[in-house]
Amino acid sequence: MAQADGATRTVIMTVDDDPGVSRAVARDLRRRYGASYRIVRAESGESALQALRELKLRGDLVAVILADYRMPQMNGIEFLEQALDVYPGARRVLLTAYADTNAAIDAINVVDLDHYLLKPWDPPEEKLYPVLDDLLQAWRAGDHRPVPSTKVVGHRWSARSSEVREFLARNQVPYRWYSSDEPEGRRLLSAAGQDGERLPVVITPDGTPLVEPGATELAARVGLATTPAADFYDLVVIGGGPAGLGAAVYGASEGLRTVLVERSATGGQAGQSSRIENYLGFPDGVSGGQLTERARRQAAKFGAEILTAREVTGLEASGAARIVRFSDGSAIAAHSVILATGVSYRQLAAPGTEDLTGCGVFYGSALTEAAACQDHDVYIVGGANSAGQAAMYLSRGAKSVTLLVRGDSLAASMSHYLIQQIEQKPNIRVRCGTVVEGAHGGGHLERLTLRDPASGESELVDAQWLFVFIGAAPRTEWLDGTVLRDERGFILAGPDLTSDGRPPAGWELDRPPYHLETSVPGVFVAGDARARSAKRVASAVGEGAMAVMLVHRYLEQS
Repeated sequence: MAQADGATRTVIMTVDDDPGVSRAVARDLRRRYGASYRIVRAESGESALQALRELKLRGDLVAVILADYRMPQMNGIEFLEQALDVYPGARRVLLTAYADTNAAIDAINVVDLDHYLLKPWDPPEEKLYPVLDDLLQAWRAGDHRPVPSTKVVGHRWSARSSEVREFLARNQVPYRWYSSDEPEGRRLLSAAGQDGERLPVVITPDGTPLVEPGATELAARVGLATTPAADFYDLVVIGGGPAGLGAAVYGASEGLRTVLVERSATGGQAGQSSRIENYLGFPDGVSGGQLTERARRQAAKFGAEILTAREVTGLEASGAARIVRFSDGSAIAAHSVILATGVSYRQLAAPGTEDLTGCGVFYGSALTEAAACQDHDVYIVGGANSAGQAAMYLSRGAKSVTLLVRGDSLAASMSHYLIQQIEQKPNIRVRCGTVVEGAHGGGHLERLTLRDPASGESELVDAQWLFVFIGAAPRTEWLDGTVLRDERGFILAGPDLTSDGRPPAGWELDRPPYHLETSVPGVFVAGDARARSAKRVASAVGEGAMAVMLVHRYLEQS
């Protein structure tokens, strides 16, 4: 087995089947380089290769590999040839006896050997250190920057790969992307024992490979909280968009034991916005990701617990308790609940779009895909602010961006400031009176059929990228039979429950529902999921704060 000093420094590896020689080499290396480098030694080529694979998965750097020529099962040249596949940038040194110098010279061509050293190397100050000093200097001159601890190996047109990248990015988890058809991606797959048939492969900070991980498993392995710390809270906030984050900040800051539950990533639709320019206090604009990440940190600072990748499937009233049930069968309870589930983008009904979702067809901004759109033609469906913001962002690198709008103009649904910006962008084109009739491609999007509803004329265009923003539907199906909703699924609250002057059916209190209170006492709604809400970030944050004020009023009278 390989043995090592330290845990975070760049590695120098030595391999020799003679334990005495192995220890001697490691001793001399530690004496000179131990303060700056981690010394790893192995006593066989196979154990050394295993150590290199583990180092690769953890993202460690290897600067120099020294291998003895005469080893059983796998000699030094054979080992260095395989090590080259794992760490092609590491400098390679062969330790040989005088009788093996011809083999060492041949190895210069076989494994691109950097140097060979004759044994014995005493004194190391003359025969070992000068050689390694030069090799280390040459290695440092290259680009060997440490990579983020989480690595994702996937394919450009893998829907699940795209989902994993988006999940990590939106949860502020640093990661590095490797394409499975590029050399470093193939090296990582090999180190993980995978052939690339099942993607993505996520390599966690401790070097563990996860093959096609689910959201809950992935969240837990990259350090996100998924398990509640308690069974009972003052307040459960369901949904981590602006309304939910606002509620969590105000609830926790005012002393309520608060837990926020989010099924994907905090931020909601606003978190996917490339730029928000009409939010109070940010005259130069702010990305949705930046705004919501600050809010998440603020909520955590005040003591709010934040659970990620937990899907809520049920809500029950049991006496004074409100029970929230999760998809895995577990549950938590609280005195009060705020529903801030937000909305999700409606899906295109055009043939072919469902099969190509994540493979060229994306819902929302999919900011992680923006870099891949460089110098490509991009199509965006939608005429509201989210579509306009995405068009401005993608136009920075795309060859062209075409906005496909069903209506006659943008004026009816998009803010004036965005329309002006779009008009000033030479590579953004707006096509009004146009709908997507079909998406085509083998494994990824290749073409779109566009149609003019007025004339009925259709056109086939080449396209690899389609981003869809066609309105939103509330995420409230799981509340069916629990709280009252309107015909579109939006949650009714406050005055909307008493429009005829009578409280809703089953209401047992001697007061009408508070302004944001649903048909279940102690359960409130804030943000886009509420019927007749303003669908703006500022109003969602304000409703989150107001809901907490009403929670206090409810708790005082309970």
